[in-house]
Amino acid sequence: MSKVLVVGSAALDSIKTPKANKPKLLGGAACYASVAASFYTSTSIVAVIGDDFPRKYVDLLKKHKIDLTDFRQAKGKTFYWSGEYEENMNNRKTLCLEMGVFDDFKPELSPKNRTTPFVMLGNITPELQMHVLEQMEKPLFVLADTMDCHIKRDPAGLKKLLKKIDCLSLNDSEAKLLTGENNLLAAATKLHKMGPKMVIIKKGEYGAMLSSGDDLFLAPAFPLAKPLDPTGAGDTFAGALIGYIASNASTRAEVDRAIRKAMLNASAVAAFCCEGFGLQKITSISKKEIRSRVTELEKMIRV
Repeated sequence: MSKVLVVGSAALDSIKTPKANKPKLLGGAACYASVAASFYTSTSIVAVIGDDFPRKYVDLLKKHKIDLTDFRQAKGKTFYWSGEYEENMNNRKTLCLEMGVFDDFKPELSPKNRTTPFVMLGNITPELQMHVLEQMEKPLFVLADTMDCHIKRDPAGLKKLLKKIDCLSLNDSEAKLLTGENNLLAAATKLHKMGPKMVIIKKGEYGAMLSSGDDLFLAPAFPLAKPLDPTGAGDTFAGALIGYIASNASTRAEVDRAIRKAMLNASAVAAFCCEGFGLQKITSISKKEIRSRVTELEKMIRV
C-alpha cells in the first residue's frame, strides 16, 4: 500500500521563455507532486490522460515507482496548457488552455487507495477535492492546494473543504484573495479560523511561511542564479513536503515534529524543478543530491 496519494491533473505543457521553446512536456499538478513525493516514500497518482498521452511519460512515472492503479486513460485529448514567461519569470501569460478529458474528470478511487494515510489534493475544484475525501477512510494527514480561479468561482465550496483538511498550501496572492488580508500573518490567522491547523503560504523565490497555531517557521527558497522554468514548482514543493512527512511520521505528533524539516526538503526539490523545463530536472536527480541541498539550506538559516 502506498503511503501518499496524490490527486490532480496530468497534462501536456508547452513552455516558452525568452531563451527556449519546449513543446508538449509532461506536466500537471499530480505529475509534479507525485514525482517529488516518490523520492521519500511509496506514492500513488490519481489523474486522467487522453489517447494522445505519450507512452514515454507513463514509463517515466513507472521509473519513479509511482503506483498507476488510478491513473486512468479516457477517449479524447489530454489536458493541454501553453504558457510564455517574460525575462522576469514572475510574469507569465497563458497562450492556450484545452481541458480535454480533464473536463470530465471525477476521480473514483480503487479500494487500496482509499486507505492511504497521507493525501495531497492538488488544485482541482473544491467539489472534486471533497469527492476524493468522501472516499477516504480516516487519513492521518490531508494537504490541499488551491488556486485563484477556484477561490473566485467556488469560495463556499473551498471554505467547506477547509474544515476537512489538516494543511492548506497556497501562494501569497491567493492567501490575500481568499482572506481579504494584505498582511500574510493576518491572512494565516484567518485561514486557521476556516479550519486547517497548518497553513503554508508560498512566496516564490522568497521562500514559504508555515503557520501552525502559535508556531511560525520561515523556510527560504534555495537561491538559484539561473532558473530556467518555474512551472510546477509549487506542486513540486507540496509533493516533496507530504512525501517527507509520510516517510517520517505515523502519528499526528510525529507530523508536527517533521513539518519544519519537510519545508526545507520541499524548498530543495522545488529549486531543482526550476533548473529544468517541466519535469526534466527532477526526474534525473538523486536522493543524495536532495540531501546535499537540504544541508546547504540548513547552513544558510543557522545563526
